[in-house]
Amino acid sequence: MKKSIFKGWWKFPRFWLHLLIFNRLEDNVKDLIIADLKEMNKRYSPDNNRSLIYYLKYQKPFRNLFYYRIGPVSRYLSVIIKPYPLFYINVDNGIGGGAYFLNHPYSTIINAKEIGNNFTCCQLTTIGNAKHGRNDLKPSLGNNVSLGANVTIIGNIKIGDNVIVGAGSVVTKDVPSNCIVAGNPAKVIRFIE
Repeated sequence: MKKSIFKGWWKFPRFWLHLLIFNRLEDNVKDLIIADLKEMNKRYSPDNNRSLIYYLKYQKPFRNLFYYRIGPVSRYLSVIIKPYPLFYINVDNGIGGGAYFLNHPYSTIINAKEIGNNFTCCQLTTIGNAKHGRNDLKPSLGNNVSLGANVTIIGNIKIGDNVIVGAGSVVTKDVPSNCIVAGNPAKVIRFIE
C-alpha cells in the first residue's frame, strides 16, 4: 500500500507539498490517512489502487478529511489548494481510520466529540451541539456508524457501534449498538445480529 500512495505523483505538481507533508507526519496520523485511502479504494477502485494524490485532486471531501487529519499545517496547504467549502469537519477527539464521505457531501457539517473507525456519511448531514455556544453538548459516535442523506444528530448523546441511521432521520437521544434507526424522531426499527 505504501508504494501505491505516491503513484503518479509527477502528474500533479500542485500537490507535491501535500506529499512532502504526508511523509513528515507522525506514524499514527499516517496510519489514519492510509486507512481512509484503503476505504476509498475499496469503494471506488478495488482493482486499481488509486494514489493519495489522485484522491486529493479529484475527491474534494477526501481533501477536507486530509486537511483535518494533518491539523494546523493544513492552513498553508489550503492556500495552494482550497478545501471544499460546503463540507466542514470539527471533531474534538478525532475520527477513527477508514472514514468515508461520498464525493458530494453538499452542506455537510461534522461537529462532534469523537467518531470511531469506519464512519460513513452522505450529503446534507449535520452533527452538532444542541445549544448555540455550548460546545460540550456534542454527540459521540462509535465504530462502524453509517449515516444516510439528510441526517441530523444533535446534543450530548452517544451512538453505539455498528449503527445505521436512515436517510432523513433526526437523532436527539442515545442509540444502542447493533441497530438500525430511522424517523423523526429517530427510533430503533431493527437490531442487527
